[in-house]
Amino acid sequence: MIPVTLVPPLEPPAPKAETEKPPTPAEPPPPSLHARAPRARPPPEVEPLPAAKVPAASGPVTLSDAQTAGAATAEGGGGGGAGCNMARWLQSRLRKDPLVQSAMADTHAQRPLLIWNGDWVRHGEQEGAGLAAVREAIMWEVGFAPVACRSEPVHGYVLISLNDAPGAARLAMGAGDWRWSDLLGAHRR
Repeated sequence: MIPVTLVPPLEPPAPKAETEKPPTPAEPPPPSLHARAPRARPPPEVEPLPAAKVPAASGPVTLSDAQTAGAATAEGGGGGGAGCNMARWLQSRLRKDPLVQSAMADTHAQRPLLIWNGDWVRHGEQEGAGLAAVREAIMWEVGFAPVACRSEPVHGYVLISLNDAPGAARLAMGAGDWRWSDLLGAHRR
């Protein structure tokens, strides 16, 4: 036999005094599946300003027969200086550039196309002035030409032919006294 003693039940422990906690920020309620996002305000009605139009030549600007006859050519040493033939050097490089060839083919000019006369000439409604692809190629080539060559004085117009075939596209640049390095500046006037 085993002796058994009955004992009164234990009382549950008294609740502990809670230490004060700092208040926690209230969490937003979870979004409802049917709630809509707030609408953004529409932008104010603003009338767009038109871009300033630079007057453009209505068609290609070309040299007259007299101007063409008096212009220097790459074959004639068109450059004015004794040390370099910049016109020949530039002509050989432009003939190899497909973007220049394409831009000049799109002009359909029968006479030499004037692209620079102290400033780049805008043709028609094109973006930029001086036939952008032609202007960029010329500036690139002149910019990397030897300093002595690009600083040579030139007088009047210089013609550049884009191939030797009869009726080939030709471009013209110049007027008065200038230097090849003037093609690199924004405005000469």
